[in-house]
Amino acid sequence: MIHPHLAARLFDQPLMIDARKAAAILAVLGPRFSAGGFSVETPIDAVDHVAFANGRPSMGRLGDQLGRLYDRANVLPFDIVDSVAVIPIEGTLVHKGGFVGASSGRTSYQGLQAQVRRAASSDAVKGVVFEVDSFGGEVAGAFETADMIAELSAAKPTIAILTDFALSAGYLLASAARQIVMPEFGRAGSIGVITLHADYSRHLEQEGIKVTILAAGKHKADGNPFQALPDALAAKIRANVEQGRQAFAAHVGRYRGNRFTAVQALETEAQDFRASEAIDLGMVDGVGKANDLFSAFIAAVNRK
Repeated sequence: MIHPHLAARLFDQPLMIDARKAAAILAVLGPRFSAGGFSVETPIDAVDHVAFANGRPSMGRLGDQLGRLYDRANVLPFDIVDSVAVIPIEGTLVHKGGFVGASSGRTSYQGLQAQVRRAASSDAVKGVVFEVDSFGGEVAGAFETADMIAELSAAKPTIAILTDFALSAGYLLASAARQIVMPEFGRAGSIGVITLHADYSRHLEQEGIKVTILAAGKHKADGNPFQALPDALAAKIRANVEQGRQAFAAHVGRYRGNRFTAVQALETEAQDFRASEAIDLGMVDGVGKANDLFSAFIAAVNRK
């Protein structure tokens, strides 16, 4: 397989990412993995969403090594405007990445955690704005990061301001803030989990290539890309992603409380919604222009 490091992050693992973004990734990377790309069993409209593209605004694990680098430099890892920290949650969300803010269209949970810790502990920070524009990303690290945002929200005023999208893991993180506000034509939701599996068996057969799999342990080679996915294993994967969806909804329900319960989150069936619909459902708390909402939050925090 070409680019195995990329394929390992894309296939055979649960992703908390909007299906349309997953389709776009397949469309771009498919030819790099396999000549001719991939055929998708269930057609999905792809969406082209890149952090900061088309005029979108930008603000820029164990042992917290990344955060300690900022501590040694005596610098906070986020922008501060009138005692309000601004933490961006933009682009594709990945578990590990030794950087703060977005890099090559990605934001790492590792970087977010470093920022959240310091926003919680800094006396210079009275409140925190999470600037959100993301179609989601990896499950690994998402729930831990969301819980940290919820803990911060219990201690200091927080608000998630959507500058465009908060979908899947992007919405999970936003839901942990005290309030969520969004633009009229933004989108919020996609409360679900998806796993992609690549089956190369027919392509290899056409190319005259036969792969022999030698494995010790009955299930050692389960889900490998050189054989068709057995129905029983597909059912097991579906059960796992459904378990992830249940956990997703439970976290959102805990963060949002009576405004948007876990039951209501499940009833969306991973749909996403524009502002008017999201407000009616209780998924978000308000609608408006991002800069106006930002100014209003700063004023409210500094009145206390």
